[in-house]
Amino acid sequence: MSCRLRYKTASETYHQASGSIFKHHNRFYSAPVAGSIPISKQKYVPTSGTYPKAFLASGIHVGVKPSNTQFPDLALLASRTPCSAAAVFTKNKFQAAPVTLSRQVLERRSGEGVRAIIVNSGCANAVTGKGGLDDASAMGSTVDSCFDQSEESAAGASSTLVMSTGVIGQRLPISRILSAIPNAYSALSSTHADWLLAARAICTTDTFPKLLSRTFSLPSSPGITYSLAGMTKGAGMIHPNMATLLAMLFTDAPIPAETLQPLLAHAVDRSFNAISVDGDTSTNDTLAFLANGAAGGQPITSVDSEDGRAITEVVTSFTQQLSQLVIRDGEGATKFVRVRVINASSFPDARKIAATIARSPLVKTALYGKDANWGRILCAIGYTDGLGPGAVVPEKTSVSFVPADGSAALKLLVKGEPESVDEARAGMILEEEDLEILVDLGGGEGGAGKEEASYWFCDFSHEYVTINGDYRT
Repeated sequence: MSCRLRYKTASETYHQASGSIFKHHNRFYSAPVAGSIPISKQKYVPTSGTYPKAFLASGIHVGVKPSNTQFPDLALLASRTPCSAAAVFTKNKFQAAPVTLSRQVLERRSGEGVRAIIVNSGCANAVTGKGGLDDASAMGSTVDSCFDQSEESAAGASSTLVMSTGVIGQRLPISRILSAIPNAYSALSSTHADWLLAARAICTTDTFPKLLSRTFSLPSSPGITYSLAGMTKGAGMIHPNMATLLAMLFTDAPIPAETLQPLLAHAVDRSFNAISVDGDTSTNDTLAFLANGAAGGQPITSVDSEDGRAITEVVTSFTQQLSQLVIRDGEGATKFVRVRVINASSFPDARKIAATIARSPLVKTALYGKDANWGRILCAIGYTDGLGPGAVVPEKTSVSFVPADGSAALKLLVKGEPESVDEARAGMILEEEDLEILVDLGGGEGGAGKEEASYWFCDFSHEYVTINGDYRT
């Protein structure tokens, strides 16, 4: 199969977001057959971007799912030059074929010399046996064949990471995908339109494409402007224990693989590992980070260096913003909630308590019903597993609702004593889309705890049940 690269100077396949790609508001279970962006979500879709040097993107239609007859469902992200790469993967024991393959690629290459990521939506290629592994391998090798093979062959391993998302337990229409990969390669471009099209192509039940970009500088090279871009997908089966669903980060900063992996792990633990829609962890969760160094400057050889600390802050903040778009698009969600646990004895304790509250069905349904039932929050704190001794002292624990408009917090429990709650004000706070639940542990048993952690989640609605009751149909 021959591939000849023709980099586009402008998108030749993209339809404007207000045009044919997004017309009607429905959720679908692969790239939508009649996609639209709800009015309330359009503010989260960027109209422009600043993308890292030498990275290119494309999104094309394949028809992975038969019901999708025209919309993009195959994305290709590639670098003109080899990249350092790192990734985090699902801890679900039924790991999808592309997870297994991508892990092998990184191990065999020691995180260096990666050129591309190929992603299909519409079929997860999970629990598909040896045939599924063969399909994932074929996707990677077909992309590899589009590049100069001298460096790739020398490493003896594929230079392409593979991701899939969609229904579990079904085989890919692999012939259709493989024949389309040269078209995806030829369509590669650096334009915002094509980055957005790639972000759209990886969507499943998402109602909007999730794409961010930003620029930054580093202490050692103040005159160089670096760029960081990322995309993710997901709206359900979200309670990650590594990364999330699918996500990709790209930068033109010079970061070797041995620095990139701990940097990514730190950022993910405070972002993609701190979100929850429904408490389920997917078989396909993967977050990959590629750095090609195309902008120049001194390599960042340690996360503990001045540059390392600076970029850790940049990437952590960026991944928090990107991961929160998933919660903004949670299946059936009407609320975007941050639970912040402060004055804890340790960061792990704070994080476990925040996660337990975030995945509580009773807390989530109360929020949907606009019911200030803070007893459910206390209940979740009390049954949190794996806490250190004296982590929770009821007589020191306080809970408040913090409105998004910046007005004073509504105190619900103060040092173990219930407050007389203004139900009218509570109702007004819960009418808003955004809310913070603040849990103050009072320093724990010793009183000296100062650690804190946050988790972001959404509510449970009738629509969530409807969406997931007919997922395959």
